Order: sequence, then C-alpha cells, then structure tokens
Amino acid sequence: MKTNKQLQVSRRSFLKGSLALGAAGVFAPRLLLGAEKSSKIRLACVGVSNRAAEDIAAFRKTGLVEFVALCDTDMGAPHTLKTLTMFPDVPRFQDFRQMFDKLGKDIDAVCIAIPDFSHFAVAMHAMSLGKHVYCEKPMAHSFRQIELMMAAEKKYNVAAQMGNQGHSDANYFQFKAWTEAGIIKNVTKITAFMNSKRRWHGMKVSGLLPEQPIPATLDWETWLTTAQEHKYNVGYTDGDWRSWFDFGNGALGDWGAHIFDTAHEFLQLGLPTEVEAVKLDGYSPFIFPQASTLAFRFPARGTQPPCELTWYDGVNNLPPLPENMGESVVDPNIPPPSKGSVDTSKRPPGKVIYGDGLTFKGGSHGATLEILPSEKAKEIQGKLPIVPKSPSNHYVNFLRACKGEEKCRSNFAVAGPLCQAMALGVIAQRVNAKLEFDPVTKQITNHKVANELLAGVSPRPDWEQYYKLA
Repeated sequence: MKTNKQLQVSRRSFLKGSLALGAAGVFAPRLLLGAEKSSKIRLACVGVSNRAAEDIAAFRKTGLVEFVALCDTDMGAPHTLKTLTMFPDVPRFQDFRQMFDKLGKDIDAVCIAIPDFSHFAVAMHAMSLGKHVYCEKPMAHSFRQIELMMAAEKKYNVAAQMGNQGHSDANYFQFKAWTEAGIIKNVTKITAFMNSKRRWHGMKVSGLLPEQPIPATLDWETWLTTAQEHKYNVGYTDGDWRSWFDFGNGALGDWGAHIFDTAHEFLQLGLPTEVEAVKLDGYSPFIFPQASTLAFRFPARGTQPPCELTWYDGVNNLPPLPENMGESVVDPNIPPPSKGSVDTSKRPPGKVIYGDGLTFKGGSHGATLEILPSEKAKEIQGKLPIVPKSPSNHYVNFLRACKGEEKCRSNFAVAGPLCQAMALGVIAQRVNAKLEFDPVTKQITNHKVANELLAGVSPRPDWEQYYKLA
C-alpha cells in the first residue's frame, strides 16, 4: 500500500500531467465517444449520508444508473451505514482523488453531495476528466469558485447539473410559460423568505471551536479540501458546517436556490449592482447572523425594469406581505432537513413577486405560483397559457443530458449567476455593509475587504491545482 506521502506525489503528478496534456482532449465525455444511449450511466457518488443518501436513492429509483463507486471522508461512520448496506459490493473510498486514480476509466458521471465548501475541488477534478457532474446546491463556496466551475463546464463539454431539484418540476414550466406569455412581466419587486429555525440559531461563539480527537473513521485532511487549516471539532461536521462562514453559505445559500431560482432565470436577473445588508441580528465574524434582511438590486435588462429582491431569514424576521396573502404555497415533496424540520408555526419558505398589474405568491422547490387576489385569478383564468408537464425529473434530466438526449435545466451556465448573486449576499453578511458591484468587471467597487472575499481563501498546498483546471 502506498504511503500518504507517495499518494500526495502521485496526485500532484497526475494533476500536473492533466494540465500539461490538456485534459479535455485526453478524457472526453462518454457521450462524445459514442456510448449506446440505452446503456446505464456509471455513477460515482461523493458523499453517501444525509442529503447525499437522498440523492443516491433518487438516482437509484430512475433505473438508469449503475453505481460504480462510493466515496465519503467519514466512511463507516453511523450516518453512512444505511447507504453502505444497500451497496455492499460497490468499491468504497475516503479520498475522491484515489477514487479517480483507481476507477476513473469506469466512471461516466459523479454525484457530489458534500459540504458547500468542498464541492469545488471534486467537481473540477471530475470535469477535467470528462466526467459529467451532478452537484448539490449551492454550486460552490466562493464567487471565484463558481466562475471557474462555469468555465470548466464549457471547456470540458460535460453535462453539469446543480441539485435544486424543483428546477425540473411544475414551477419551472409554469414560470417559463407565464413569462413567455406575458402573464409575469415588468417585475420590479420580489420578496423571498425562509423563517424556519436553523442550526446556528441560539449559538454564541467567540472564535473557532476547540480541538477534539479526530474519529478513526474520518479523513479530516481530505474533508478540509481547499479550506484553510482547522483543528477538528464535531461541531463542524455532519451538517453543522452550514453554520460557519468558513464552510457553508447559510440559509441564503441553502434555500435561495429553491425559492427564487426560476425568478432569477426567467426574469434574466443576472448579477446585482448593489447588495445591502439592511438588517443583521446577532452579527458574528464566525457564524451566520441570527436573522438577515438583504436587498439585492438588479439593473434594467433590455425592456425589463430594475428589480429589487429582498431576502428575509431568521425565526422572527418575518417579511411584509400583501394583506390578501392567504395560506402559504407549499410543495409537498420538499425533503426534510437532516436535522430538525421546516417550522410549521411560522410561514413556510416562499416568495411574493410583484409584476405589472399582477402579484404572485409562491413557495419553494416545485410549488407553483398563485395569482393575488383570488378574484383577479378568476378573471385571468381563461388567458393563462397551457403549462406543459415535465418530461423528466431533475435526476432523469441529468442522466439524459449525459447521453446527449436532453439539456440540464439547472446547468452551471444557468445556476452559476444565481449562486454568484447569493455569494454576494453572503459577503454582505460577513462585512455587514452595503456593496456596490460591477457586473462587467465582476468587482466590488466600494469595499476592499469585501472585494477580496470574492476570491475566497487561498487553498492549502496540494489543493491550488484545482484553480488551474479551467
């Protein structure tokens, strides 16, 4: 067996070799090699517990995949056992780099369902080898990482899908049809909200967590990927990473892609010119605020007017809503959080969209919009276009895209600007300020520290290579 030092050398040599040869030409996506469209997609899964387990179950249900590898940095921990029991004969790895080194030729696509900050390295490695990528939301941890992932999708000509699964359900097709028919038009204001309790609510920290012994099942060095060095503490793992600026993207990064993704795409919002931290309760330089109100100001786009999207999170930070709002719109297929549940004592996550002559209320994920007030909805009923049914759910859409049969609905070119807008919101939370942003130069022009945060942290040695693959 190779020593850790030998493995590090082989990984470094492999990446440099890929860069020198031009990985796109060496590792072409399988669909470009003439694979039969009836064959199953050979899928490797990086992450096997919590949300990853749900993704694995959904891919399994399609009947279109053959699982060829399972990878998790905490392989064998209690929360991984259910998945491992389901696939006793599938090869297992703790380090995705070893997985690609050993089984790269046997992998067509990769499902990435691990902490936000570690998406980037796995996705870049996979795409550089010509592997198609299904990556949970948000795409990555920093504005720069997202930019590079968009470039890699294009460079390596792979199918890449972000895992906001509602983007293949009814809301997607309704929003598309209603904007094309002019039912939703000239939107100037969007209110988006997520007021359920989050992991960091009630937490008080004065710094990073104290060092604890690393569990025998955990490869902590690989868990950290491109992040700066941190001493192990259980409070960073198993979903609790979402609380920390160093590892997660908070409520906005977690739920924004489920709430205002279709508005962002079909209203062509792109990148904002201003992001203002209107309200931050319980500000901390380490964990996300107890409550946030963020205003995203998008400029005019062609014939569409400027639009302000205001985000509300925090249990008691409830948004202003129309008097005739009525009951919430809820998607019954929303998967439960890995810890806790959506708080039914508060208004469930959702949105209100203020258009020209019409107001719309909606929920998250695939929940469809409703017109306010109900009398107006009855009046316009006969003018509404027919909304087509989805030909494929989000997982089938991705797998068909791997075969060249469909196009990923939430491909990185679509999901990237959405995630970058949210990344700007996270920066506003970190610096507690109003940011002025230039969408052309992609720079924050009024705040030096915030502008530096666009790039994220400098990667540790042996991880900087991933920033050179695009």
